[in-house]
Amino acid sequence: MLYSKSVEYAVRALASLADLPEGSYRMARQVAEDDGMPAFFLAKTLQTLARQGILNSVKGPSGGFGLAMPATKIRIIDIITALDGAGGEVAAHDELPGFRPVRASIVSYLKNTTVADVAAKRAREKRAASRKKAAKKGRKK
Repeated sequence: MLYSKSVEYAVRALASLADLPEGSYRMARQVAEDDGMPAFFLAKTLQTLARQGILNSVKGPSGGFGLAMPATKIRIIDIITALDGAGGEVAAHDELPGFRPVRASIVSYLKNTTVADVAAKRAREKRAASRKKAAKKGRKK
C-alpha cells in the first residue's frame, strides 16, 4: 500500500475543495456525500489537516473546510506527511531487488503532483463523462 485510506479520502476531498471560490467553505458531510466517502471518518481526517495548516476550518452554519493555500501549493506528499507521518509515502521495501529506483520515482511523483493537478484531472474526467452521456443520449433519439 502506498498510503492510507485517510490520505485517499483527503486527496479526493481537497480536490473537491479546490473547486470552491477562494475563501469559501464546505461542510465535511457535504463533501463526503458528493464523493461517496464516510462522513465521520472524513471529518476527522479534515480536522487533522486543519490542525496541520493545510485547511482552514470555520464553525457554524456557513462554515466548514476550505483550502488554507492555493491548490497549486499543496503537494500530495504534504497530505501524506500530515496524515501518515514522514516517510509514510511508500512502504520501505528496499529488500526487494530493484525497488529502490521505483520508490524514488514514486516519491518524486508525490512531491511534484499537487491538489490542483488532481482537481484538473477530475474536471477532465467529468467533462468526458458528460460528453459520453450526451452522445449516448443523442443516439437513442
